[in-house]
Amino acid sequence: MEYLYALIIGLIAGMIVNILADDLPLRRAPRLPRYIPLRKKQAVRKPVFNEDGENITLQYAREDDEPRPFVAWLGITAFLFGKRESSDGSAKLSWRYPIAEVMTIAFMLLAVFAAGLLNQDEVMVNDLQLAFWFFYMAAFSLIIVIDMEHKLILFAVIIPSSIVAVIDAIIPGSYRPDIVEAMYGGMLGFLVFFIIYNGGFLFTYIAGRLRGEDVTGVAFGYGDVMMATLSGLLLGWQALIFATVFAIFLGSFGAIAVILIQVFQKRYSAFTAIPYGPFIVIGTMIMLLFGETLVPGIFGWSA
Repeated sequence: MEYLYALIIGLIAGMIVNILADDLPLRRAPRLPRYIPLRKKQAVRKPVFNEDGENITLQYAREDDEPRPFVAWLGITAFLFGKRESSDGSAKLSWRYPIAEVMTIAFMLLAVFAAGLLNQDEVMVNDLQLAFWFFYMAAFSLIIVIDMEHKLILFAVIIPSSIVAVIDAIIPGSYRPDIVEAMYGGMLGFLVFFIIYNGGFLFTYIAGRLRGEDVTGVAFGYGDVMMATLSGLLLGWQALIFATVFAIFLGSFGAIAVILIQVFQKRYSAFTAIPYGPFIVIGTMIMLLFGETLVPGIFGWSA
């Protein structure tokens, strides 16, 4: 029965994730599902100018779009019932919509599975804690979608999630961490990644000088710093260390995969920006859900 609840909640949460992933990067209030033209989505990072050369990005982003019919509120049903395109054909739902919904459902199911593992001998994850986990799974999905699509991690997602994490840590009887460990974890995550973030500017400056090129991109953005802060609040400082190790390894494999794909497609370019947020999210999720199970067996030290 818990898995059925997770499936339903994940489906609804996946729809909300897609709504927020459409509207938050455009700095507009969330609306009911819309068909959004690709050009408008690209306006998040590519300014729009009128015929007089004036920047009209904000006005353009806030223009309303065609509402999706109820059957197309979910990306999955939009694909199943042939409702991917707007009535005038100017906008078409990408595969991101059903993929985001399936991913969110999978995260919810993982949370239920992890809770079941922890509750075999005694109740370590109660219903309230599982509800918190469901919220985190939806937030993780949203962070991944926006970072993959726009290379952005938004304060509008991180700050509310951090507040929820602090409330979770304050509540008596919550599954780890307590508020003290959460605060230490948040500070450690911020400090370590803030140092890496600033080191990235130094690295790109030196690399650019050596190559005789103007390199502006950095490996870590400030959004990654805030994501690491959230990770610390969710995990505490000890588990954060392991989550960071997982993120580094996963990020390395991801970078190698991107390079190989670019080489194969003959599009390789040095200093290509790769979204690192998803790897921090996955490392955080591993330790949040399975740290108690994995860490003692692998490292001999309880998280």
